[in-house]
Amino acid sequence: MDDMVRQAMAKWPNVPDCFGWLGLDSRGHWRMRDDRVQALGAFQGDQANTKGSVLLHEKLISFIERNYEVDDRGCWYFQNGPQRVYVELESAPFIFRLDEQFVPSAHTGQISTVLACLVDEAGRVYLHTPLGLGLVHTLDVELVAQAIEIGMWTPEECETLALPARYGFVLSPQSQFDQA
Repeated sequence: MDDMVRQAMAKWPNVPDCFGWLGLDSRGHWRMRDDRVQALGAFQGDQANTKGSVLLHEKLISFIERNYEVDDRGCWYFQNGPQRVYVELESAPFIFRLDEQFVPSAHTGQISTVLACLVDEAGRVYLHTPLGLGLVHTLDVELVAQAIEIGMWTPEECETLALPARYGFVLSPQSQFDQA
């Protein structure tokens, strides 16, 4: 976490949390969801118009990724100064890309190792890593197949709906807090 973020948290400790405005899609893009987009439906839905606008500002993306954390309930957020901006996840807390040696790097730039390889009912591939669970980017599924073929990973079958409970994350913090 950035030092300036820690200082802002100390200076303004009671800033209300923000829900629904930021999403992470299954390709590793951060999405801004204004009121109009939020009114169209849940981020996790099948409709493209509920995702919001892709963030393109490199410094903002870097700031978000440096300050991306998880709370004790499994809700992922971006600490924006004194305010927690909870993130709607389309599929998982991380989106992984693989290099030629099958080393995963998260959408945040963090490098990790593979603890388990999972394949869901739709053929999507997830990696369980010390960082947490992440979906493998669709462009790298061929590399996953190579890693499996050479015996580096043994895929386990999984059900998409069971992943949040099994790996301790919440897809929609907004819906969880709306129910509280």
